Amino acid sequence: MPVNLLDVHARALNFVGPAVAAIASDQWSRASVCAGWSVRDLVNHLVSGNLWVAELVAGKSIEEVGDRLDGDVLGDDAGAAYTASATVAAAAFAGPGATDAPVAVSYGPVPGSVYCGHRFVDVLIHGWDIAESTSQDANLPLDLVEACWEVVQAEIADFENSGAFGEPQPVPDGADLQTKLLAALGRRG
Repeated sequence: MPVNLLDVHARALNFVGPAVAAIASDQWSRASVCAGWSVRDLVNHLVSGNLWVAELVAGKSIEEVGDRLDGDVLGDDAGAAYTASATVAAAAFAGPGATDAPVAVSYGPVPGSVYCGHRFVDVLIHGWDIAESTSQDANLPLDLVEACWEVVQAEIADFENSGAFGEPQPVPDGADLQTKLLAALGRRG
């Protein structure tokens, strides 16, 4: 059965929200497990990505959006910024025809469904990064891991060549699916 991308994307957004809310004040400047990014940079990346969804799914081009989503989009309340951006992103993909319409992303245009799948992977994996970087429980829901694995496996060469994730890592014998997924995307789970 194919992955219901709207559902898993929305659920990943909701799953990550509490991890963002639980970041302690002294953890925001901490180096994240994503090389070169602090925890704040990582959350900013997710919020910015969520805001881009609404713009691109509405039919705007990258040039039309310009640089207004560059820089810090978190403001003084990163938790509220994340929640608002997650709501906007989920609503954009749930709009009529959003998953069928072409979206002018940097590697496209691609159908909205492809973009939704990529955003799902980005949100879920960076949610793990946030939890891991801030000493929170980094266990992902198994059904989201399974759905993410399906999306990643269908486009593994594209993910490996995108530069968006690290080099694939070795996987120990008997590794669980979360460990395999994280390793495929350059993480040691």
